[in-house]
Amino acid sequence: MAVTTQLFDPKPFLKTLVALPGVYRMLDERGGVLYIGKARNLKQRVSSYFRENHASTKTRSLVAHVRAIEITITHTETEALILESTLIKEHQPRYNILLRDDKGYPYVHVSEGDFPRLSLHRGAKRAPGRYFGPYPNANAVRDTLSLLQKVFRLRQCEDSFFRGRSRPCLQYQIKRCTAPCVGLIGGDDYRRHLRDAILFLEGKSGEVISALVQRMEAAAAALNFEDAALCRDQIVELRQVQQRQHVEGESGDLDVVACAVQGGAACVQVFVFRGGRLLGNKAFFPRLPEGEDAPAVQNAFLAQYYFDKDVPTEILVGHEPADAALLAGALSEQAGRRIAITARVRGERARWLEMATRNAEHALAAQLSSQTGMRHRLEALRDALGFECELSRLECFDVSHTRGEATVAACVVFGEEGAIKSDYRRYNIEGVTPGDDYAALHQALMRRYTRLQQENERLPDILFIDGGKGQLAQAGEVLEALQIVGVAVIGIAKGPDRKPGLETLYLFEENRPIILLAHSAALHLVQQIRDEAHRFAIVGHRQRRAKARTTSALDNIPGIGPKRRQALLKQFGGLKQLARAGVEDISQVDGISAELAQRIYDVFHGES
Repeated sequence: MAVTTQLFDPKPFLKTLVALPGVYRMLDERGGVLYIGKARNLKQRVSSYFRENHASTKTRSLVAHVRAIEITITHTETEALILESTLIKEHQPRYNILLRDDKGYPYVHVSEGDFPRLSLHRGAKRAPGRYFGPYPNANAVRDTLSLLQKVFRLRQCEDSFFRGRSRPCLQYQIKRCTAPCVGLIGGDDYRRHLRDAILFLEGKSGEVISALVQRMEAAAAALNFEDAALCRDQIVELRQVQQRQHVEGESGDLDVVACAVQGGAACVQVFVFRGGRLLGNKAFFPRLPEGEDAPAVQNAFLAQYYFDKDVPTEILVGHEPADAALLAGALSEQAGRRIAITARVRGERARWLEMATRNAEHALAAQLSSQTGMRHRLEALRDALGFECELSRLECFDVSHTRGEATVAACVVFGEEGAIKSDYRRYNIEGVTPGDDYAALHQALMRRYTRLQQENERLPDILFIDGGKGQLAQAGEVLEALQIVGVAVIGIAKGPDRKPGLETLYLFEENRPIILLAHSAALHLVQQIRDEAHRFAIVGHRQRRAKARTTSALDNIPGIGPKRRQALLKQFGGLKQLARAGVEDISQVDGISAELAQRIYDVFHGES
């Protein structure tokens, strides 16, 4: 691989570029690929990287490492899009968003022959027969195969096992197979069962049930009660599956794609619907360069993920892709049919998109809190602060109130395993001037660490305070008064306009501020523990405020007057039952819109 230390001079290179579609590859000093991008107009797109005072930190860092650029001109922008996806998968560039788990989805395979076999299949579709799917993961396929085996009793054994049988196996004994291997079912009957199973796999379970009802009635009329009972059991099983998996208003193939980004990491959730049935979902965790947001991650995911897979008729996405028409056209060309990419949806589809988004957020939170991720971020924080000792326990305090009313201070605790929720504590603040955050924080800290000392409990390695130098001084005074040593006290001051990534850290008794890079794992950990303290404090404050008021927690919600409050309490039988209700249930009450129902739900569930 060629090595060059010579700086890249963009001016002569940019003069050679043409205003045509294509793909560009930015190379480092060793010839490695730093970044791969596509362009409708290569000259305009590549030139944009070399403007002065570029706002993007990622772009400035990328350009600083560029030593050469290679160009591939294509006939159309669609060809450029496909080539870009292929090259990203091949080279895995450092500055691209990368889909790391790129295994193909599994399928249900129905083989050919006199007695076809049903099996899980992954990879190239070389074996003859029919393939149904894709399914989001192998567990979803196994669940489907188990259901088919239970309802239709089709064989799933290997051909070698099937040919070598001289008597029925255990699957026949437990009523999971009809034993075609030893002739206990004829070819016509087996093929009838197979036709029903294929209709089910095609999403036509209603047709299967109708046919089974007719067979049950015919068997009962012929006094063949054993066959009638078998049909009845199959109907019951299929009805239960319909209730679990059917999506109201959907009848075709659909993927729902949602993305969440937090703490320098991302999660993309894909929910798979085939024939109107939810087959399951799968989470992906792409590798991110710094400064990427959810729309950019989603766009990169769509391009990398779908170009070598069977694409459903429609893809619902949480963010409108910048090049939605181009991407849809490329996928349509690949699939040989029209593919739609939709972002603005209503009703049932909006509910599924919201569910996918919530799943992405929860999966990302779990990933960030994993032990491996926490160890890495604790090490990064230790190095960033210049501490010598290992960090294994962090605490953070925050104070919440509304104009001084119902003040609550909250303490959250993080360790190597992530959030230690059993050690979380809230403190109802009494006897201080309403709105005096310094006095409220001082009281909470004194109560917390006096008790820890008395009970000889473990102290944190770092005590974070959500606030600036004033709050930091209060923490320092408390620890000094209690003669507690070995605990580093750090204040987290919010950046301009409270924008994430611009926080400044202040170490007690040190005048110098500590500014961490926006993409650093250390800052992401500080943000996570600060945000968790803020959430925990707000929830406690709202609960205390609602309890203290003599009327109702509903009185604080704009749009709720006496009539609507009375209607809600009558419908649900009280505040406790209302607090347990979902948005859809609340919106069913007369006079309660979907937006107002969401506000009511947020009040009871601590959403900020």
